[in-house]
Amino acid sequence: MEISDKLLCLFSAEVTDAGGTYTVEVPRREIDTGSVEPGETYRVALVSDDRRESGSRSESGSSGSPPSEPQPPVEVGEMRYVEIEDIGKQGDGIARVERGYVIIVPGVEVGERVKVEITEVKSNFAVGEVID
Repeated sequence: MEISDKLLCLFSAEVTDAGGTYTVEVPRREIDTGSVEPGETYRVALVSDDRRESGSRSESGSSGSPPSEPQPPVEVGEMRYVEIEDIGKQGDGIARVERGYVIIVPGVEVGERVKVEITEVKSNFAVGEVID
């Protein structure tokens, strides 16, 4: 499966029936990090949860547990070249890498291509410092 570079976030959710309309809830962390803005329109792709189909692929070993979240595509100490695509609400640069994963880089401008060292990794974003 090919994943678009425009992917903003990736999470697991159930489709719920709300009396004739169907809803997929976006986790609050996606709103908090600025990946998704309330009131905006987004394209949505749905991918089957293969673990549910096989019944034996659950990482926790119990078939009733929720699927695990994907792991961040970066690690602390890793060096990356990134392009700053945007400036966040607090003035830091925002770069996106695999699966739309966000790397926050202080002290940069939109359009800059910089080498960063990853200093902090969270499930939905990382922080990088510019390396000269």
